[in-house]
Amino acid sequence: MSVHEAVAGFALVAALLTLVPGLDTALVLRTSLTSRRRSALATAGGIQAGCLAWGAAAALGATAVLAASQTAYRVLTLAGATYLAWMGVRLLVAGFRKTPHDDDAHAGPRPPAGVSAGRGFTTGLITNLLNPKVGVFYLATIPQFSAVGVPPLAMGLLLAGVHCAIGAVWLTALVLGSSALGSRMASTSFARWVDRVTGGVLVLFGVRVALSARAL
Repeated sequence: MSVHEAVAGFALVAALLTLVPGLDTALVLRTSLTSRRRSALATAGGIQAGCLAWGAAAALGATAVLAASQTAYRVLTLAGATYLAWMGVRLLVAGFRKTPHDDDAHAGPRPPAGVSAGRGFTTGLITNLLNPKVGVFYLATIPQFSAVGVPPLAMGLLLAGVHCAIGAVWLTALVLGSSALGSRMASTSFARWVDRVTGGVLVLFGVRVALSARAL
């Protein structure tokens, strides 16, 4: 197929995948509701950087090696599950910890808090890099949308770039909408509830990923 046909077909698949709520959505929403807007955008940027890394790995055949080796896949999966569970537990602890800024009868909006832009980027990047399912997605799709006369690495990066562009548009819209909501609910109790819900989601994701590794 031609480059245009390959990009159009892959973009449709990537768009459907992007719109399905998942771990990336939960991370960006939590950061947007509890931190500054730039931190949420940085988290989204880290997620997209992870996608580019997996796209390059898929084009170079690294994910094929990962898929062929049960041990390597299981180790990466368990590492990802541990990381997700660790983040989730940290958020749950923060969500139930009392602070001097807890709402009371005279409390006003909570002071600006949350993660820095650098930490948000790192969290998004590591979360995606430790998610082998992203690599498996690229391994399964990129070879199906190869174009005649285009080197595999260039095609892999191009398609990963398309995926990143779609993800960037979606996550940016999510950040802009949720940050406006967060400014209307700027209270310590609301922030704690966001941490509790997000922490619980991350722990469940971690358990699910760990169980999938045991089933290999």
